[in-house]
Amino acid sequence: MFLERMRYLLIIFSVLFLWSCSEYNKVLKSDDAEYKYKKAVEFYEEGECYKALPILEELIALVRGTQRAEDVYWYYAKSHFCTHQYYLSNYYFKNYVKTYPRSEHAKEALFLAAMSSYENSPKYSLDQRDTRAAIDEFQLYLDRFPQSELKDSANVMVAQLRSKLERKAYEIAKLYVKTEQYKSAVISLENTIREFPDSRYREEMQFLLLKSHYLYAFYSIEKKKVERYRETIDSFTKFADDYGAESEYFRQAEKYFENSREAIESLTGINVEQ
Repeated sequence: MFLERMRYLLIIFSVLFLWSCSEYNKVLKSDDAEYKYKKAVEFYEEGECYKALPILEELIALVRGTQRAEDVYWYYAKSHFCTHQYYLSNYYFKNYVKTYPRSEHAKEALFLAAMSSYENSPKYSLDQRDTRAAIDEFQLYLDRFPQSELKDSANVMVAQLRSKLERKAYEIAKLYVKTEQYKSAVISLENTIREFPDSRYREEMQFLLLKSHYLYAFYSIEKKKVERYRETIDSFTKFADDYGAESEYFRQAEKYFENSREAIESLTGINVEQ
């Protein structure tokens, strides 16, 4: 009984599939542009965007110069987004805005162009070109439509994207410290702290900056040591002012300060006041 029922269902599904293919082929072969457009929109709205795409692609050439051209291009861009072809959807949405700047869909197209780059943004450890592109595109959207109902969503996504850049910069700086490239570590940490002043990693980065200054001085040639130990002391002063003795890094930071002070006194004979 069960096998008979399964066989019956298989026959039904096969008939429906063949009918569906036959119906789709009918749309593809039709010479009626308006009929093809309406069917493409139906496919899109039913979530069958992969069916809509080839029809819309053909229609772009067929309706060029007509009033229908804008509608076709709009659904063409959206169908690429729907099928997760985000590089292409980004291109077509931006091109749509350039071609139809006064369209009722222009605002949404600009937002979806940024969303396409957002979807392309990889995890923090990879190249962040698409992340930066998405931030720029959301910013362009917010500049053009500051009162948009989507501005909060755009700002949330910009914050998420910046968090990736922050993590990337933080990890690179830590790697410089770990691999004992202290000059590069100093530059990287200073740039990261400047770019992300409210970073969740700020306290650790300021400590690593102090550590890098100290070790850069320690391994320097003699004539450069005093200058670089002074930079270590300046870095400690900044760290202590910001975080004080409550910081989990303070005891080690204080050792770098004391060692730097003693090193300067040894090298110059001048007492360095605490």
